[in-house]
Amino acid sequence: MAAFDIGDPKSVVSPGGVGFDINCGVRLLRTNLWEKDVLPVQERLAQSMFDHIPVGVGSKGIIPMNARDLEEALEMGMDWSLREGYIWAEDKEHCEEYGRMLNADPSKVSMRAKKRGLPQLGTLGAGNHYAEIQIVDEIYDKWAASKMGIEDVGQVCVMIHSGSRGFGHQVATDALVQMEKAMKRDNIETNDRQLACARINSKEGQDYLKSMAAAANFAWVNRSSMTFLCRQAFAKQFNTTPDDLDMHVIYDVSHNIAKTEEHMVDGKQKTLLVHRKVSEPSHPGFQPAPSLPISTNPSGLSTHRGQPVLIGGTMGAPASYVLTGDGKKGMQEDVLVDMSGQLTTRTAASTSVTMSETGAFKVPIAAAIRKIMGLWQFNTN
Repeated sequence: MAAFDIGDPKSVVSPGGVGFDINCGVRLLRTNLWEKDVLPVQERLAQSMFDHIPVGVGSKGIIPMNARDLEEALEMGMDWSLREGYIWAEDKEHCEEYGRMLNADPSKVSMRAKKRGLPQLGTLGAGNHYAEIQIVDEIYDKWAASKMGIEDVGQVCVMIHSGSRGFGHQVATDALVQMEKAMKRDNIETNDRQLACARINSKEGQDYLKSMAAAANFAWVNRSSMTFLCRQAFAKQFNTTPDDLDMHVIYDVSHNIAKTEEHMVDGKQKTLLVHRKVSEPSHPGFQPAPSLPISTNPSGLSTHRGQPVLIGGTMGAPASYVLTGDGKKGMQEDVLVDMSGQLTTRTAASTSVTMSETGAFKVPIAAAIRKIMGLWQFNTN
């Protein structure tokens, strides 16, 4: 995580501080099903998920989209998904930034990026991305978990970990080329080419932030599309409706993004451009946070606990974890969240990195959720 004072004319924005997979993030859905309900049909349900959600490098989505639709989705984010009938209205209320960054400007995105993104909406991708059917394994904070709809051990949940696919990668690649030129012009030096940057208020800096926001919106639409497909897969298997299965979004949060936020620095409130790469905010409930949906306030969660944090466990990690901000006034920590091989090589991480080594327990854990079996991890790495 890196933050820069927007009021300082020398402050910079760096695509490398966000990553190539812009708005790679995690979404957690709950259900009213229990382990005993799904074990008898696990193979059929797994196949249904495979049939509905395209996976792998170069996979193409089944959500109908033309060039005009893409332009609107890049600008509108989850508002586009809602308009097209792919999400429930309350899904937005459980998503960081309500699933839409308002500064998105599709005109700042290259045609190559749009060409790469057009066929990929509603696809999982490859690498460490997955759609996983999980079982609540342990509840550490019964009150906080219940506020999120996690009721008891054995409850079935679905976790989706994906981002902006080739679209976001191209946006980052295009920006790095422009920022290398800006660095020469403005005499900026870095020790790593992938940390190329530009002054926040420069044309290159502003163009990147607007195109990055469009990529973030693409990722939210992508996860929303997979949520729709996931709900359809469950409904088909259990011969009922997603609503009857209580397939509500618990939370959706990005761990690769840059956003403008207000924070206390040396006793003074400052407006910062916060870069997060494989980390999530854990805003306490008492701290105003634009990224914290108001839906957590009626439930009482943010008042006492704070922003939900989702740690997706894969690549050999024993479980995924749901955490919340600790609710201490004036305190905010970022949490390293991507347990998918980002701390070291993926092979080493799967055998040597433990949860206690990641610093993930700096905020309270609400619940641990384990995958049922490897078959259910739609990972194409």
